[in-house]
Amino acid sequence: MIYDGDFLEGLVKKALSRGGEYADIYIERRETTSIMLEDDRIEKVITGLDAGIGIRLVSGGKTSYAYSNDFSRDVLSDLAGTVASAASSPFRDIAVNMKTRRPDTVFAVKNPPGGVPMSSKILMVKTGNKISRGFDKRIKQSTVTYRDSIQNVTVFTSEGLLTEEERVYTTAMVQVVAADGDVVQTGYESAGGYIGFELLDGTVMEEISRAAARRAITALKARRVPGGRMPVIISSEAGGTMIHEAIGHGLEADLAGRGLSVYAGKTGQMVASQKVTVVDDATLQGKRGSFSFDDEGTPSRRTVLVENGLLKGYMYDRLNAAENGVASTGNGRRESYECKPIPRMTNTLIVPGAADPEDVVRSVQRGLLVKKMGGGQVNTVTGDFVFEVQEGYLIENGEPDMPVRGATLVGNGPEVLKSIDLVASDLGFSIGTCGKDGQGVPVSDAMPTIRIPEIVVGGEAA
Repeated sequence: MIYDGDFLEGLVKKALSRGGEYADIYIERRETTSIMLEDDRIEKVITGLDAGIGIRLVSGGKTSYAYSNDFSRDVLSDLAGTVASAASSPFRDIAVNMKTRRPDTVFAVKNPPGGVPMSSKILMVKTGNKISRGFDKRIKQSTVTYRDSIQNVTVFTSEGLLTEEERVYTTAMVQVVAADGDVVQTGYESAGGYIGFELLDGTVMEEISRAAARRAITALKARRVPGGRMPVIISSEAGGTMIHEAIGHGLEADLAGRGLSVYAGKTGQMVASQKVTVVDDATLQGKRGSFSFDDEGTPSRRTVLVENGLLKGYMYDRLNAAENGVASTGNGRRESYECKPIPRMTNTLIVPGAADPEDVVRSVQRGLLVKKMGGGQVNTVTGDFVFEVQEGYLIENGEPDMPVRGATLVGNGPEVLKSIDLVASDLGFSIGTCGKDGQGVPVSDAMPTIRIPEIVVGGEAA
């Protein structure tokens, strides 16, 4: 804690001095390191420390928020007065009795990156570059990036609850460019999570470097995919981009509550196949979207969003939960102390089924196998989406055959989810930084191997 409990209580009471239903204080201290190697040399080594405090007031269902990186008592008192001036509800005197909330979920970090010498981090980046460039003489460029972040978060609420957490994130990324004559292709792979430098203790850097290089080289000989409607198998290796975009954002309570989601008002209705269960789970060990408490001090949890195709509920922060008369699901997240919390995904996934992954692939005589998803976007109001396929193969007679490039998947979230008829027993994760309302937060997404009997594949005209 930066200040004693009495001072924090005083700030909360001042924020509520002109009325309001709720107030909280968010204190953050973040140390970061970023190393980037490109063109066989270290291009950037950046270290930084950022710290600040935000004070929020909820009054009449509306939020007033102010923040500063100046921790002097006078400045913080002025911040509390600023948010208090926005109150629109009657004055309510409160008695705050501070109690510290202990986490239900604790994450083990074996080798905190703050104690790792910079030389060791640079050596790891150089190793990734050497492996990716040595994979094939057609690899012309390799960019290897290492990042770590140590984020200390304190939240104190007008309900008297105090939570504190240190979150450690470590990430490695490799992107390569391969060329053969006039054909140029790229490959990308990453690894990371709520984990220390032990992420790279084994062969992870070698694995992602080889994966990125192999993907780029494979794409050099790939042909344009024939467009049209066809069966599609999405492998667990592809990551969970589809579930993140096709349904995840649509189940965030702010979008659903404003009617900006195709899933709005459909609790208790079938929105997917009976074989599909979707959960959001911030308690998973080592995953990039995990934490002990969200950015409002609510304990992390596993939330079932869709169960056997039936929509069970949405992802809530405190504000949207109060508006709907339910409890927060621990999905109130913010990019930093400069931002107010909003409902966000954490680790979102389709629960594995019972089918054998190889049998799922063999079940398609002719179609498309997606081994790696690229970027995607969705219209949450209609559910329409489009995703890039970074690595894909035509399936002929139940076997992956010719690698293809330039493919996209075009469809409608509810329609595609309702059509899934095979769900395998495997599970593969992908990581990323999810953007929404100008904020980015760390997430991971996961899917088992699934079969979509028919979807529009964008590609070369017949």
